[in-house]
Amino acid sequence: MATRILVVDRDVELCKSLGDFLERHDIEVSTLPSAGLLERCLEHSTPDLVLLDHMQPGGDGLTALGNLRASGNEIPVIMLAASADDVDRIIGLEMGADDYIGKPLNLRELLARIRAVLRRASAARPVSALHESWRVAFGPFTLDIRSRMVHHDEQPIMLSDREFELLRIFVNQPMRLFKREQLAALLFGPNDERMARGLDVLVWRLRQMIEVRPSTPKLIQTVRGHGYIFVPGGEQFAPRPREVVAGVIAGVVEEQRAP
Repeated sequence: MATRILVVDRDVELCKSLGDFLERHDIEVSTLPSAGLLERCLEHSTPDLVLLDHMQPGGDGLTALGNLRASGNEIPVIMLAASADDVDRIIGLEMGADDYIGKPLNLRELLARIRAVLRRASAARPVSALHESWRVAFGPFTLDIRSRMVHHDEQPIMLSDREFELLRIFVNQPMRLFKREQLAALLFGPNDERMARGLDVLVWRLRQMIEVRPSTPKLIQTVRGHGYIFVPGGEQFAPRPREVVAGVIAGVVEEQRAP
C-alpha cells in the first residue's frame, strides 16, 4: 500500500512540485491550503504523515500543530519553514513536530526525512495508536470528544467551547506541567495580549465545575512559578527537577525570540 502524505501549504507551485516528485517514489499526495482546516480534514481522512507549513493563512502552522498534539493526535508531522533558524526549530520540535526543514526544499533530503520519520513512527507505535480514545474517564467524570460533552455521574455539564478545549488538553496529557503562556497560546493564538489573563479565568471556571473544593483544587493544580498540571487521581503534585525544566523550556525559547 502506498504511503499517503498530506501537504498543508498555500503555495500552489510548491504543492505541485512536491506531488510530482513524491508520487514518483510511490507516495500519494493530497493538499490543503490552510492549517485552519487541518483538524477537520483529519476527522475524515488520516494520512501517514503531514507536511505542515509554518506560516499559514487562517491560523498558523504552529498553532495547528499544538492543537493536534493537545487533542492527543500523534500523527507524524514535518514542519516546513522559509527560515529554519535554531529558535524556530526548537519551538516547532518542542510543540510536537517530528522534524523541521527549511525552504527552499531539497526534495531528496525531504524524501529521506519523510522515510526516517515514518520508520521511527512505525517502530514506536502501531498504526491504531494514532487514533485517540473518544471517551476519557477521570474520577466521576467522562469527557466525550466527539459529542464535545462532559458528564458527571451521567449528568451533563455545560461548557463553553474554550472551556471544553482546555479540559481536553488537560485530560489528553495528564501529569504534564504546562506553562501558562503555552496553554494560552494553544487556546487563543500566540499573539493575543489578553491570553494569559483569559487562561486564568478559564481555569477558574473549570475548577468551579469539576473540583469538589475549587479553592483547594485537586484535579487542575497550580505549580507556583511554573504553570498548571492535570492530576486525574487528585494526589498532591510535587514536581521533580526534570519536570520543571520540561515545563519551562518553551518559555525560555519564547524569551529568546523577543526583540
